[in-house]
Amino acid sequence: MRPFEYAAPQTEQEALELIGEYRSETAVLAGGTDLIGLMQRELVSPRRVVNLKGIESMRGITTDAASIVIGALTTLEEVAASSLARDYPSLANVIDGIRAVQMQQSGTIGGDLCLMPNCWYYRNGYGLLAMDNSRSLPEAGDNRYHAILGNQGPAKFVSASRFAPSLIAWDGHVRVIGPDPEQAHLIPLESFYQTPRTDRQGLTVLEPGQIVSHIVLPPAGVVHSAAYEVLELEGLDWPLAAAATSMSLENGIVREARIVMGHVAPVPWMARNAAQAIIGHAINERTADMAGAVAVEDATPLSGNEYKVQLAKTAVKRALLRAANQLNLEPSGAVETA
Repeated sequence: MRPFEYAAPQTEQEALELIGEYRSETAVLAGGTDLIGLMQRELVSPRRVVNLKGIESMRGITTDAASIVIGALTTLEEVAASSLARDYPSLANVIDGIRAVQMQQSGTIGGDLCLMPNCWYYRNGYGLLAMDNSRSLPEAGDNRYHAILGNQGPAKFVSASRFAPSLIAWDGHVRVIGPDPEQAHLIPLESFYQTPRTDRQGLTVLEPGQIVSHIVLPPAGVVHSAAYEVLELEGLDWPLAAAATSMSLENGIVREARIVMGHVAPVPWMARNAAQAIIGHAINERTADMAGAVAVEDATPLSGNEYKVQLAKTAVKRALLRAANQLNLEPSGAVETA
C-alpha cells in the first residue's frame, strides 16, 4: 500500500472541500469493506483518503409523507433493524443472504451501491475491461462468473451491488452532492450506472468530486416486493445471479411491475419485457416461469457461463413467487441455490 493523506470530515460541505482539492486523486471511505483491499493490492492508489464515517447527516433513516430517506452511511445492520425490513421486504431478503456478521455491521448501503467489480481479472490488475495486449481476458479465459447480458462491448464483468436491483425496482433515487459544496441533486438509480467502454470511464455517472449522500425511496404503500439471490455458498459469497421485483396488484392481478436482475450484466439489468409480460396476469408458477424465460431471452453467454442463464431465469421466477407469498423456502426463508 502506498502512502496517502487521511482526512476525516464532520460535515458534507467539509468532505466536498477535501475531495475537491484532489478530485481525481481522492478515494472516499464509507464502510471500508472493499476500499482497503483495493488499496492493499494497489489497484487504487489515492493521494488522499477521505473518511466519511464522521458525517452524522449521512447516517440513519428518516421518513415523511413523500419519501423514505436513507443515509448512505447507514449500515446493513441498521437497515435490518428498522421498519424498512418490514415495509420493503426485498431489502430484507438481500440482508438475509449476507450471512457474514462483519459485513452487516460495517458495510453501508451507499458503499454497496458503489462497489467495484469482483471480476478476478480486475482484482489482479488488468483493469475494468480486463484487457491484455488488446486481448479480452474474459473472452479468452475463465469467464464462468461474468456477464450474460449487456456484454457485447468490452465490459464483461458483472455489477457487484446486491442492493441496487431492489432499490431500482422500488424506483429509488440517489442524492448526489458536489463537486461544489452547494450542489445537490437527485438521480434515478436506474440511470446511475453505466457500462464503461474504456478504462477511463467509471461504473456510475458520478463525476470527480461527487459523492452519494442519501438514497430516496417512495413510500412502500401496498406494493409487493421481493428479491432472490442464487448463491453457491453463504457468508462472504457473492450471488451467481439475482433478481428483485416490486409489483402493484389489484384483486390478485398485476397492474404495475418492475423486475431488475443483478450479477448478470455490467449494470443492474432492467427486465422490462419480463415485467410487461406479467401485466394483467396473476402470479403463479406458470406466469412466474414465463417471466423468467422472457427475462433471459436476449442473453449472450460466454464460453463458460451458459449455466447462468438458467440461474437468472430461476432468480426472476422465485423473486416473483416470493413477492406473491407463493415461495416456500427452507429452513427459515434462507436463500436457496437453484
